[in-house]
Amino acid sequence: QLHRRKGVARDEGRARSSRMEDCSRLWAVAGAGPGAGGGGKKGGAEERLKIYEVDPQLEAHEDHLEYRFRRYREQLEAIEGSEGSLDAFASGYETMGFSEEDGCVVYREWVPAAQSVQLIGDFNGWEGWNLERDSFGRWEIRIPKKANGESPIPHGSKVKVRIQTPHGNWVDRIPAWITYATVDAGQFGAAYDGVYWNPPRNERHEWRHGRPEVPLALRIYEAHVGMSGQEPRVSSYREFADTVLPRIKASHYNAVQLMAIQEHSYYGSFGYHVTNAFAASSRSGSPEDLKYLIDTAHGMGIVVIMDLVHSHASNNANDGLNGFDFGQKEEDSYFLSGEAGYHQLWDSRLFNYRNWEVLRYLLSNVKWWLEEYKFDGFRFDGVTSMLYQHHGINTGFSGNYAEYFGMATNVDAVVYLMLANKLIHDLVKDGVSVAEDVSGMPTLCRKVEEGGVGFDYRLAMGVPDKWIQIIKHVPFEEWSMGELVSTLCNRRYSEKTIGYSESHDQSIVGDQTIAFRLMGAEMYEGMSALDEPSPVIERGIALHKMIRTITMAIGGESWLNFMGNEFGHPEWIDFPREGNDWSYDTCRRLWHL
Repeated sequence: QLHRRKGVARDEGRARSSRMEDCSRLWAVAGAGPGAGGGGKKGGAEERLKIYEVDPQLEAHEDHLEYRFRRYREQLEAIEGSEGSLDAFASGYETMGFSEEDGCVVYREWVPAAQSVQLIGDFNGWEGWNLERDSFGRWEIRIPKKANGESPIPHGSKVKVRIQTPHGNWVDRIPAWITYATVDAGQFGAAYDGVYWNPPRNERHEWRHGRPEVPLALRIYEAHVGMSGQEPRVSSYREFADTVLPRIKASHYNAVQLMAIQEHSYYGSFGYHVTNAFAASSRSGSPEDLKYLIDTAHGMGIVVIMDLVHSHASNNANDGLNGFDFGQKEEDSYFLSGEAGYHQLWDSRLFNYRNWEVLRYLLSNVKWWLEEYKFDGFRFDGVTSMLYQHHGINTGFSGNYAEYFGMATNVDAVVYLMLANKLIHDLVKDGVSVAEDVSGMPTLCRKVEEGGVGFDYRLAMGVPDKWIQIIKHVPFEEWSMGELVSTLCNRRYSEKTIGYSESHDQSIVGDQTIAFRLMGAEMYEGMSALDEPSPVIERGIALHKMIRTITMAIGGESWLNFMGNEFGHPEWIDFPREGNDWSYDTCRRLWHL
């Protein structure tokens, strides 16, 4: 159940009580609440949010929407007042983690609950160098460069941070802002090491191509680099650039969406259990290799979108951000406390979006991937879980607006998403922002300045479910065109949608692709080029083409396809694990077919 579209609800009684207390406190601070309104006021004059002009039904929930917008504006003003601008606030990677300043290598880490902090690595024989704490809980060490200008920490050095917890014990962790992390592939169950990545100029990637113009209609090729090769192993960024990108271009896709880019210690999580948010996954190569891939795509005119996981983080304490949680106060942690900070179905940690340093960390992560790697935008994973305190589990969304705007809404997370979308569109002209949301929340894909959440697109997640339902339960002779058209066109006016008939969700073990549902075991015996196709194969191929055609035609303003599904790739994806003897046999793409 690691891969999913929905989460799990907490104990509803405790959650409701907690939400009421939080909302009461926030309304009191913000001067908002039922009947207060006025979130669009500026300079004493009321400015009505434009979302009401688009959808008059939103007026019934004006109190909530005005409160939400006020919270966003107050948070933005606080950031601008303290840091100068949202851009400057989101530049945390320039000073946090490792940087070079005034002839020194400087390392900083936010660990307010720590008693002591030391920097360790192979560069100092794993003997601790002490950091000093400031009043904000940031720890710092400045290491002068050598007389000849050489760095005291050579490029490629293994690094960790040693922390004395509030309980007095010492633990070794990977720095939270690390930009590269590796593991000894030859040692089973080995822990990751942070890597000081600062290559000499002649080893750094030199960008050759600018960002391509984003087309009005995206045709997105959803891809996983590691499983993109035909051989049973993990494929590299450079192999993908040289062999798969030309195939994508020749197939007339104009965008590629890359999965599993952020470092994740468990390969089988499909990249959704992130351990190191700023680090490109080392399984497929180095940061410079990933830049080569993106640069190559841009040279082909292909927009590059990244799967970004800010809805949760891996609970792996040895390798990931969860290692900085020692049970301290919520304001001193990246995560919420107690049940609120733990996702039981995903077995992962949930961020504290109201915390100042968490906002700095996540917004800086957005800017890092846009600026350092020149991604053109993001698909935000698990947005439904972020939007609601119940995470969308055991909750049906009927379209009643009261389901979207009320006590169940996680306003802290909504405000974060508004800030993130503003940042994306401030930094990148025509930057792409996609929400993986199954709830259909109104205003999700309206501009932030209008009172919306600011996404450009939402995924039409109900469409694949509809195809599965009719293929499984309705004889194809009885398919209703009226019902199909109604489902494919059932989306919010003025909010753009990416249509798709299937994605990686349907391709993983335990599920089935459309081709496999239509043709089943006949795919193994009845598809020889030497024989006439059987009726099952003939019908299956025809329906496969028609399903994709009608979905692309009327299912959304843009289109998405998962790698290999365009030609009906057989079988499911099963990552190497103990249950399959750690085999890569079904974790690859059989391009020869």
